[in-house]
Amino acid sequence: MTLENLANLVKAKQLKIEPPDQNEFDGMLNSAMRWHGYRSDNLYLVFQCLQHTVGLENAKWRVLDKCHKQRNLAEYEGYLEMTPQLLQELKKATEELLTLVEALGPIK
Repeated sequence: MTLENLANLVKAKQLKIEPPDQNEFDGMLNSAMRWHGYRSDNLYLVFQCLQHTVGLENAKWRVLDKCHKQRNLAEYEGYLEMTPQLLQELKKATEELLTLVEALGPIK
C-alpha cells in the first residue's frame, strides 16, 4: 500500500486530510480512504485511490468507474446499456472490494 501517493494528492489539493472517524467509516464501507484519514469530492479519484488504500487491482476499480459512468448516463440521459459480462465483472469487483475493506479492521 503506497500512502505516499495519497500525500501527493493532498499537496496537489485533490484530497483533504481529516482525522479518521470510526462512525463515519462504519456507515461508508464503500469509501476506504476515510479509514486512512482522507476524503475526496471526486468519485473518480476515490475509485483510483482504491489501489493505494486497500490494494484493489487497477482493472477492478476501472470496472467500478465504468459502471458509475453508465449509471450517470442512465440517470441523466436515459441511456442504459449494461451487458451481462459487465454485471458479472461488477459483482466480482464489489465482492473483492468488500472483503478488502472489511479486512482493514477498526480505525486505530
